[in-house]
Amino acid sequence: MLRSLRIENFVLIREADLGFGPRLNAVTGETGAGKTILAQAIGLLLGAPGDAGYLGPGASEAYVEADFDLPDGILEEEELATLAELRPEEETGLVAARRVFADGRTRAYAWGRAVPREDLASLVERLLAMSGQFEQRRLARPSFQLDVLDAFVGEEQLRLRADHARAWRELAAARRHRDELASAEAGRAERLEELRQLVERTEGFVPGTEDALRSERERLRHVTELAEAATDATEALSSEQSETGAVDQLAKAANALMPVTNLAPELQAEYVNLGDIEERLKEVTSSLRGFLSSLEAEPGRLEEVEGELERIADARRRFGAASYEELLSRAEAGVDPLAAAEEALTDTERRAADLAGRLSESRRASTKAFGEAVAAELQGLGMGDGEFEAEVSEREHGASGRDAVAFLIRPNPGLPLAPVAETASGGELSRVALALRAVAHAGAGEPTIVFDEIDAGIGGRTAHAVAEALGRLAERAQVLTITHLPQIASAAETHFRVEKVPGDPTHTRIERLAESARREEVERMLGGAEFIEAVRQ
Repeated sequence: MLRSLRIENFVLIREADLGFGPRLNAVTGETGAGKTILAQAIGLLLGAPGDAGYLGPGASEAYVEADFDLPDGILEEEELATLAELRPEEETGLVAARRVFADGRTRAYAWGRAVPREDLASLVERLLAMSGQFEQRRLARPSFQLDVLDAFVGEEQLRLRADHARAWRELAAARRHRDELASAEAGRAERLEELRQLVERTEGFVPGTEDALRSERERLRHVTELAEAATDATEALSSEQSETGAVDQLAKAANALMPVTNLAPELQAEYVNLGDIEERLKEVTSSLRGFLSSLEAEPGRLEEVEGELERIADARRRFGAASYEELLSRAEAGVDPLAAAEEALTDTERRAADLAGRLSESRRASTKAFGEAVAAELQGLGMGDGEFEAEVSEREHGASGRDAVAFLIRPNPGLPLAPVAETASGGELSRVALALRAVAHAGAGEPTIVFDEIDAGIGGRTAHAVAEALGRLAERAQVLTITHLPQIASAAETHFRVEKVPGDPTHTRIERLAESARREEVERMLGGAEFIEAVRQ
C-alpha cells in the first residue's frame, strides 16, 4: 500500500503531502489544473528520467517522496539484495525518493540513503503499477504475463511456483558445488586421498562436540566475571572473617529460638525450617567453592578450545560441509565428494524438472478459461468484441519454469491477434491492465495500482462499467485513478481535487476532500448545479 506521497517544488506544485486510503482513491480537477503533474511525480519513483523543466519557479531542486508498506519476503529476491542490506532494523516499510536538480540530474534514495535509480525503480515497480508508458513496459515483459497467468490459476499454483523457485536456487548451488569439485578433480587417487584426510581431520569428533566447545569457550571467555560473581556470592553466604554471612546469621537466628521452642510450640516448626535452610545454604556455598576451583584448574583451556573449534571450522571449509553434522556424516560414510555432489545434483535436477512440469501442465490447462475471463472483462469495458488469448510456449528452463506466455489481443474485427503491448493505445492499455487485474490481481505483484488514462475516449455505459470494475478491484487492492469522469470519481472512497491557484507565480494545489466538498466536485464534473437542475427538469 502507498501510505503517503510528498511533493515539493515539482512544476507548479509547491508542496503537497497526500495520505491515501486503502481502497479506491480518485484525483480530479479542471483540465489544465495539474493532474498530469501528479502522474509525472509518481513516474519519477518508477524510474522516469529527470528533467530540468520539473523544477518549480525559483526552485533549486524538486523532490518526490513516497512511503510504502512492504509485503513480507519482497526483499528476499536476489536482484534486490543490495537494497535489502540498506533497510534499517525494525523498519517495516519503504521510504523511496527522487530529487531533481537544476541541470536535470537526479538522485534516488531508499530509506534516506542514495541508491542507483534503476535499483529503486526495480523495487517500486513491485509495489506500484502505473498505466500509460509504464503499463506498456510492464505488459511487454514476459515475466509479468507469466505472473498474471499463474495468479489466475490459483493459490496452489503460486505455492508450487515458490517451491520451484527454491528448487531452482538449490539446483544452481548444487551445480556450482559439483563444478568446483570436478575442476579440482585430478583422478581417483586424489579423491581417495581427500577421503583419507577427511577421516584424519575429524578424528575425535562426535555428535554435539562443536556445540559443547562453543558453550565452553563462552564460559572461559568470561572467567573473570564468573569468578567475581561466585566469590561475592560465597562471601555473602559465609564470611570467614566475621559473622555477617547468611549462613552465620541463620545459625544465630536458630540459636535464639532453640531455648524457647518448648514454651511456644509454634516456634518449633520455624526452628526446624531455619535448620533446613542453613543446610541448603551450606550446600550452595560448597558448590560455589567447587565452581571457583574449577575455574582455576585449567588456565590454558581457552586456547585448547579455540584450537579445536578452528580445527572443526577448517575441516568444514576444506570439505565444503554446510554443517558439523554433514561433516561427520561424510567421514563416517566415507563418501566420494564428487560422487556425492553428482548424486545431489541429479536429485535436485529431478525435483526442479518435476515442479516445472506441474507448473506447465496447470498453465496450459488454464489458458482457455483465462482468455475467456479477460475477454469478458474487456467487452464490459468497451473494447469491442474483447478477443483475447494467452499463448504458452516452451523456453529454456529457468527460475519460473520452462514456459513463456504471450498475451494477444484483436483490437478490431478482421485484424490478426497481436501482442497487447504493441497493439493497444494508452487508454486501451489501461483498460487491458484493469481487466487482467480484475481476474488475477495477485499475479500483478503490486499492492497499489495507478490508472492515469483509463477514461480516455470513453463515457456513458462504458464509464459506469469501468467504475464498477475499479470498485471490484479496490476490494482487493489499493487503487489510485486520475480521472475527469464523474462516474469513476463517485465510486471512490477517498477523493483529491487538483486546482490551479492564480498568483505570482501561479501554482497547483492538491487537497483531500471532505464529503460536502466532494459532492460539489462531482457536481462540477457533471456540468455544474445549473446543468444538473436543467437535466432534472
